[in-house]
Amino acid sequence: MAAAVHSVARKTWQTLGAIKTGVILLILVVIISAAGTVILQRPATDADEMQRAYSPQVLRLLDGVGLTDVFHAWWFVLLLSLVSLSIIAASVQRFPNAWRFFSRPYKSPDESFCKALPNHALIPIKDEEAALSVAERVFQKAGFSPERIVREHSFSLFGERSRFSELAVHIVHASLLLIFLGGIVDALYGWRAFVTLTRGQQSSQVQTQNGSERNLPFAIRCDGAGQENYTDGTPKRWWSDLTILENGQAIVHKQIVVNDPLVYRGVRFYQASYGKTGKIDKVLLSATPRDGRAPKDFTIGLDETVPLDPDTTVRLAEFIPDYVVGDGQIYARSSDLENPAAHLVVENKSHNGGKSPQAVNVWLPPIPGFEQNASSPYIFEGKDVQMAYFTGLDVSHEPGQWSVWAGVLVMGFGLAVVFYFVHARVWAVPVRDARGKLTLWIGGTANKNKDVFEQRFRKLVEQIESELKTSSKPGAEAPVASLAGK
Repeated sequence: MAAAVHSVARKTWQTLGAIKTGVILLILVVIISAAGTVILQRPATDADEMQRAYSPQVLRLLDGVGLTDVFHAWWFVLLLSLVSLSIIAASVQRFPNAWRFFSRPYKSPDESFCKALPNHALIPIKDEEAALSVAERVFQKAGFSPERIVREHSFSLFGERSRFSELAVHIVHASLLLIFLGGIVDALYGWRAFVTLTRGQQSSQVQTQNGSERNLPFAIRCDGAGQENYTDGTPKRWWSDLTILENGQAIVHKQIVVNDPLVYRGVRFYQASYGKTGKIDKVLLSATPRDGRAPKDFTIGLDETVPLDPDTTVRLAEFIPDYVVGDGQIYARSSDLENPAAHLVVENKSHNGGKSPQAVNVWLPPIPGFEQNASSPYIFEGKDVQMAYFTGLDVSHEPGQWSVWAGVLVMGFGLAVVFYFVHARVWAVPVRDARGKLTLWIGGTANKNKDVFEQRFRKLVEQIESELKTSSKPGAEAPVASLAGK
């Protein structure tokens, strides 16, 4: 029984570490991640927009399987865990051989290795020490960091460069593990929410995908929001002036735009939407005293009271953007600014000897049956209306992002090593040929870009031959040996 369990565990471990398994799992992650960018995701997408985009049946299906919140779905976390386990299994199975090759490089080639190596050459020499000195000098110029290898009955020369590139695949594996770790942490402990604010409004609560409220350890306030348009009227960008408040004190202020969020204590505020609230922000009015004094312009907000003189104040009690009168009442027909009406309450103390102010209802425009405009000490005229706008903020807490970005940096380094660094090795060994003549065997190999390395190896051999001829005595001949393995 124990042997059967061990056999199953061993086969499972080998299957997880297989290249096919890793590739299939990575393809699944890519496909599902792409689906998460195509399918509208909650809570970044407004619920009304979701309902407009999908039929009730399709939306119910997407919500049921978690495709409207892909990166927090339990099955996506399971998939990331399986990919990570596959990468770990592949690394554990292959790393010992890679580390053995890295930590104990093959420096002294034997006879069988010399014959089997594709890139090698034989150069006739007269003196072993002189030939090795020339080869050492050429290797050094080529950047191979030569090393003298001394054995009991022989000595040779070994040089290499970029040995660390043999571990590049494991660097890439480590980067993938960091990225997937960040995704798993975000899925388990991160959250996304949404909040809408108008100018001057602040909130310490945000609404999550399931409709519940999440409390923030601070408050966020909107100091202003706006939209910039192109010349044809299409939106160019949205912006919001945000302030972080703690204990009533302003801590951080930033104007955010799309792709430039405000980040505070691990919480990110993204600019997601912008639009009209259907309510007013400010009304610009002109008040002309009936006693002939000069008119006065002022702005006033809903339920705001503005003093006009020491005895008179005015308050904006109502603003109806599109009013209609019916059945003795004033109704709002729509939230569009089509037929606006403003209800002002003017209070004046001078009529009652300063004991209690007299309230006068003023309507702009005058609405018969409701207005008392003639009793007001001021004549009011509407100048301009500033409608209120809301800014929609996508709020997220992603504690795994440090791991994701660390993985991206490590992957950049790993890919640079993979594509731009080649582990190249060269050897120089004095040997006797079949006729007993002394020759210098030169060999070399690279772990990739073998065609390019073959050209460089030929130049290396030619340079050694050239320097050997130059250093030989006058009249001495140093015939060029044929290159083998070509």
